[in-house]
Amino acid sequence: MSSIFLARPEQIGDGTRLAVKDLFDTEGIVTTYGSAIFADHVPARTAEAVRRLEASGYSNVGKTNLHEFAYGVTSVNPHFGTVPNPLAPGRLAGGSSGGSAAALAAGLADVALGSDTGGSIRIPAACCGVVGFKPSYGLVPVDGCFPLAPSLDHAGPMARSVAACARATAALVPGLEPAALSSLAEVQLAVAWLEDADELVRAAVEAAASKFPFRRLVELPKATFGTVFGFEAAAIHRELFAEHSELYGEDVAAKLGHVLELTESEYAGALRRRELYREQVLALLGPADLLLTPTLPCVAPPVGPDPSDALTRFTSPFNGLGWPALALPCGPAEHGLPASVQLVGPAGGDGLVLAAGELLERALSPI
Repeated sequence: MSSIFLARPEQIGDGTRLAVKDLFDTEGIVTTYGSAIFADHVPARTAEAVRRLEASGYSNVGKTNLHEFAYGVTSVNPHFGTVPNPLAPGRLAGGSSGGSAAALAAGLADVALGSDTGGSIRIPAACCGVVGFKPSYGLVPVDGCFPLAPSLDHAGPMARSVAACARATAALVPGLEPAALSSLAEVQLAVAWLEDADELVRAAVEAAASKFPFRRLVELPKATFGTVFGFEAAAIHRELFAEHSELYGEDVAAKLGHVLELTESEYAGALRRRELYREQVLALLGPADLLLTPTLPCVAPPVGPDPSDALTRFTSPFNGLGWPALALPCGPAEHGLPASVQLVGPAGGDGLVLAAGELLERALSPI
């Protein structure tokens, strides 16, 4: 078995090929959560998001590898191998939904299901040159998905086009109405964080922004929500880590060793700062309908030192806010690898983000 897929169903149907991140339970199919502790774990029930996709005609063709317990952005997994980047051998596929993005880039699936707590759908989508959508917080159920930091956890689709992501989102969220949008001229766009991207990534994202006739640059602060993330992750793993610490990989064990020291008062303060950040960003965006930023400041980095701080810089703010965010490729950048642009809307603005994403993808297409 490759380090993209960890398990495959015995029966594969005739529907659209779906790759499922191995963080989501699947009845009768090994589900490891990327951990040696659960190497032989076979759930009795299927996660609700997987069930909804299968009920809509998607056919599970395999469970995809990930960063251990989804706690990282590289998908370098000490138990099940490093997920390869099909576009660029020797470079990261991103994480934690790295196997899902790689399966799409390699043509092994048509749609994939991922989870996103600090960028784990959008980061691998950017690294592998595919599309990833993090819906509004709570819109897609996470029942049956092993939690990382519950107030930041999102589930969402990945695909090779925005339209395919939109169809999967409609299956995941029955009743979701697409926005009626016929032109990018109907969108008031705010643009931020271009100055923090590498030169060719910045140029590609600027070219994407230029497709919107009504746009303005805004200065937005960034926020990582590291204390919220860490305190909630510690609560999830405290008992499991105490019992099985020797079965954790060095990377995740080190992270847990740090966050297990966080206190209730530190967490409460971080939650207050999150609400202040929400108010600040809303005020700075003003009348803008959508925000556009780079997804990553760089192209897929080489396998090597942990690039978490750099790769989550533009993605994690929108986990804290719970806003929908779409990552889509926007042209070649450094080393000929794809740059990725991120479209963000306010909470509940999923239909508008997807509609604008489809129009932007069309505008960027060379055909």
